[in-house]
Amino acid sequence: MIKIYDSYSKDYKEVITKSINMYVCGITTSDYCHLGHAFSSVSFEILDRFLTSKGFNVTRIQNFTDVDDKIIAKSIEEKISAEEVSEKYIDAFFQDMDELGVKRANHYPKATDEIYNIIEFIKKLEEKNLTYSINGSIYFRVSKFAKYGKLSSRDINNSLSGTRVNENLDKESVGDFALWKSSKPDEPYWDSPWGKGRPGWHIECSSMVLNTIGDTVDIHGGGIDLIFPHHENEIAQSEALNGKKFANIWMHNGMVKIQGEKMSKSLGNLIKLKDALEIFGADLLRMWILSSHYRKPLLYDEKIINSFSKPLNRIKDAINLIPIAYEKKLESKKEFDQFNLALSNDLNTSVALSQIISLSKKINNSNNELDISFAQNNLNKMLEITGLCQNIKNENNDKDIFIDEEIEQLLEKRNNYRKSKEFSKADEIRDELLKQGIEIVDNGFNSVWKKV
Repeated sequence: MIKIYDSYSKDYKEVITKSINMYVCGITTSDYCHLGHAFSSVSFEILDRFLTSKGFNVTRIQNFTDVDDKIIAKSIEEKISAEEVSEKYIDAFFQDMDELGVKRANHYPKATDEIYNIIEFIKKLEEKNLTYSINGSIYFRVSKFAKYGKLSSRDINNSLSGTRVNENLDKESVGDFALWKSSKPDEPYWDSPWGKGRPGWHIECSSMVLNTIGDTVDIHGGGIDLIFPHHENEIAQSEALNGKKFANIWMHNGMVKIQGEKMSKSLGNLIKLKDALEIFGADLLRMWILSSHYRKPLLYDEKIINSFSKPLNRIKDAINLIPIAYEKKLESKKEFDQFNLALSNDLNTSVALSQIISLSKKINNSNNELDISFAQNNLNKMLEITGLCQNIKNENNDKDIFIDEEIEQLLEKRNNYRKSKEFSKADEIRDELLKQGIEIVDNGFNSVWKKV
């Protein structure tokens, strides 16, 4: 049984249906990714990996907000078009996430590709008298949605505006939010029934869910900072439109903190992912992210991240060990079961990581006494689900001429030479393999090999 904490009901919910649609709010394409983006992306990617390993058919969608005030400001700063700004930072996003080893989502829709659907969405809300216009901008009446504020546990009378710009004092209510924003001169715009303009922030995700998944998404994810107003407004406009539950499970990851403060642009303490990757590498960053439960704050501290160097080396050693054929096998069921149980219990990656480290230690300490092959197989399954050490087997590919199957064939041939006392021929094979970084370890007439 797999349970996930639902931010809406404030309770744990079981994942039942075998086909899972997951929608994750992605980045605004106005700058390079930071560690908060890494935390969110890795958390939901691991959920995808874990559910897939359990036989679920997962479709994960992550959007790009590629039209926004921040993007327009960046285009002025960099003296390029808003479209060029978005393309630049979308490319950078994929480069950073690929280096971090994040499994790609099935689809990455962009707000600018959704304009027609967004306009149709707003027109239907308009027909239900859920909107009103101010100077070419269209607003949603939150007073028309009785359940507004339930996700964030806020009183509608005390809620803040859902727009990303200064408060419009002409709005009917302070909590009403923009669905369509009239464009100022020299800003990107699209023609609409209400004049030239562009979509509001919240409407794009509702429209994307509707047109890629349907009325209801199984798991909707994002950072805890998106609960209000973004996700609250998504619920309001979507459920007001079709009268159906918008998301079965709302899943929110915590924030990255630096010395007690959350990492944010306003505080000037954003740490770019590309810089962190250059300093620490993908696996250390992943272990740091895994060490904290996704719903808790993730503390950025270089000492903490570097402290995972020794456990990481132990994991790599355990993967690279060449198993010896002993009669008795190393037991690994306990660690493997605890690993799966932890991830089944609201994606508890910190416990799952501890089981990886524990099993790696057992493998390293048992290779000269027990057959570690089955334990290594379980370890590799655990690493694949968590995305750790996925490139380790390819680190020396440029230097390798022989593939594993060829090495085994040469090893068998060499052992036959040794049995027939043709030692010079056996030595030739040994020397040739050694030139290619393959060391032979003899144990009677049963030899094993390892890369050096």
